[in-house]
Amino acid sequence: MHGTTPLLTAINLRKTYVKYANRIEVLRGLDIDVAEGEFLSVIGNSGSGKSTMLHLLGTLDTPDDGCIHLEGRRIDNLPARDRDALRNRTFGFIFQFYHLLPEMNVLENVLAPAMITHSVWSWWRNKKELRKHAAEMLDKVGLGHRLTHQPRELSGGEMQRAAIARALINRPRVLLADEPTGNLDLANGHHIMKLLRDLNQFENLTIVMVTHNLDLVHETDRMVRIIDGRMDGQELSQPPALAAAV
Repeated sequence: MHGTTPLLTAINLRKTYVKYANRIEVLRGLDIDVAEGEFLSVIGNSGSGKSTMLHLLGTLDTPDDGCIHLEGRRIDNLPARDRDALRNRTFGFIFQFYHLLPEMNVLENVLAPAMITHSVWSWWRNKKELRKHAAEMLDKVGLGHRLTHQPRELSGGEMQRAAIARALINRPRVLLADEPTGNLDLANGHHIMKLLRDLNQFENLTIVMVTHNLDLVHETDRMVRIIDGRMDGQELSQPPALAAAV
């Protein structure tokens, strides 16, 4: 049972992008609440605003209007330095494209966020402990035998698991996943979903996942849908039933 007070709340989010002479209104007054420890999936057609919403929640971008609160504290209007700290410590991100650095091995890729967090002195003082933690995270996602491999030596499913380990290295409270299975075949997609569900159930990690694939969301706690930049008024709490109806 999740708490009644939302961990993450967005109210009346609006976002418009301008490209040449065109104004593209992506979010048109979107509201969403996420409970602590919840695994929430957000579905919608391409262009409905799913990824934009996720970027705003994680302070990768700022809304034109509306506000975002984390435990009651407004975060969308914080100074850039504070938003950087939130992205590095409170939020973890997984994207459809893994964004692993090709010149680094798997262990170094996972350590990258920790390197950013620490000063040079702090990094060298804690390097051994941090490397041990990164190796443990990779072992947890089934890549304990791949620490020194380059990204080009990994399969798609392995690269996504490495990206998950990287997202978790700083022990975030909220994991924001943008189409995490979009580049994977069905079997690997189910493996990634099981991994995310285990992290949610056994470590109480709050997860917000956007996807267009209804076959992969039946393990989540709740599902909501974005239509034309707004949240659908009907809460979709039974993903399998919805999948059968769509």
